[in-house]
Order: sequence, then structure tokens, then C-alpha cells
Amino acid sequence: MKYKRILLKLSGEALMGDRQYGIDPVRLAEYAEEIKKIHDKGIEIAIVIGGGNIFRGVAGASNGMDRVQGDYMGMLATVINGMALQGALEDKGMLTRLQTALKIEAIAEPYIKRRAVRHLEKGRIVIFGAGTGNPYFTTDTAAVLRGVEIHADVILKGTRVDGVYDSDPEKNAAAVKFDFISFDDVISKGLNVMDSTAFTLSQENKLPIVIFDMNKQGNLLKICEGENIGTEVNI
Repeated sequence: MKYKRILLKLSGEALMGDRQYGIDPVRLAEYAEEIKKIHDKGIEIAIVIGGGNIFRGVAGASNGMDRVQGDYMGMLATVINGMALQGALEDKGMLTRLQTALKIEAIAEPYIKRRAVRHLEKGRIVIFGAGTGNPYFTTDTAAVLRGVEIHADVILKGTRVDGVYDSDPEKNAAAVKFDFISFDDVISKGLNVMDSTAFTLSQENKLPIVIFDMNKQGNLLKICEGENIGTEVNI
């Protein structure tokens, strides 16, 4: 296996499946199945999940809501998604722990780095909820931050597209995909991989990011086995 410990970042929107809002149980079960494939290979898995399928602080702010209030609502949305994913993973026989950056003790452990690492070492899947626990920080930033803290080998960002292109492939049929690109090139070309805070944090800590299509069966396993899937962003 190419990686021993990964941090998987899933967007909230990905959980919607074909719906316009909320959580699609079918999509959830598919993701759990994909994660089980790499778990069975002994890979240590931590997951950060977004909340955009339920509520997004930035969207609330653009409609006149207080940004800080909106961001906290978004953090709670990620906890709902985390619980849904936890249930789906446990249905497939995996042991999980949900840790949140905001204390919600009835349903989740508080985030403690050493405890998270211990869970991973014991083969449990750790889901990190509530982002960083601070407003103005995205779940992408939370993913990189947690990835750095737990010494993950890589950030695997599961999206709807199969990598990074020189222009939007959904708008431009002639868009060219990169198999590998450096952090500097992403910045100089003005490509949108993650928000700049998350991206800079990854670059400074030399933590590679792989952007790939999570909806294609087997992709997650292939990446962990070292196949060239998606786009790797590295030094």
C-alpha cells in the first residue's frame, strides 16, 4: 500500500446524491462500501466531512445572516453528516469514533489529538466533526489541519470531478487534466483546488493532496494501492 494513514475529505454536497438537499442513504452506503475496501487492507482512516448539503455559513451571510452565527450552524451540519456516516460505516461492521471540535458530549468525543491517533492505531475509523471549531475556517482547512496533526500521509479529497484541470471541465470540453502538479503551479495558474488557507497550510507542512472522483467505484482503493488516479498536488 502506498499510504498507511490517510485523511479523507468528503464534501457535504456529495452526500446528497441525486437529491437537492439533505442525505441520500444510497450514496452514504456506497461511500461506506468504498471506505470498507481500504479499511480491510489495514489502512488507518480519518475522515473530515463538510456540511454544505444542510447549511453553509457563507450562503447564510450573503442573505444577511451574521457570518459567525452561520458558520456555527454549518459546524453543526457537519456533525449531523458525521453521525450519518458513522451509522453507515458501523452498518458495514467497522468500528468508528466521532470527535467534534465543539463539545457535544452526548453524541461525540471532544477532539483530542492523542486519543484520535490511538483510535487509528487500533483500527477504528475516526470522523472529525464541527470543522476547526472556529468561524471563518472552511472544512477544507479543518481537513488539512487534522491531517497535519495526526501525521497523515496524504489528504484525499473526494469530489465530483476526477482531478484538477486547467479550466472548468464542466464548462470547457477541451479542459486538460493534470496527473501531478506542484503547489506553486496551482497558485501561479490560479487553479481552484482548496481555499487558500487550507492550501497554504498543506504546502507549508509538505502534506500532499490528491483530488479524485469519489463517486467512481474502486477509485479510493486504487489510490491507496498507488495507482495514478485523480491529481496529486505536491511540493
